[in-house]
Amino acid sequence: MTPAVPPDETLLEAVTSAFRDTDPRGGLRSHPAWYDLDEDGRREAFERVTRARRLEVALDPDGLSTTGRAVLARIRRSAP
Repeated sequence: MTPAVPPDETLLEAVTSAFRDTDPRGGLRSHPAWYDLDEDGRREAFERVTRARRLEVALDPDGLSTTGRAVLARIRRSAP
């Protein structure tokens, strides 16, 4: 039997994923699980995301992270 994942680990996985919901005007929202993390959990989430972005940049042929690609895509969509 697989042991249950601690709730904090589940929250960390949620907030470090690439998915971000948008508000009705198209603005990005923080993941709801962010508000359930304590200070240490938020620090750990930041550290995990920072490591992941470094790996993404190193592996990407253009040297971009998923965040960088998402920002560029939003800029290109809003350009006249």
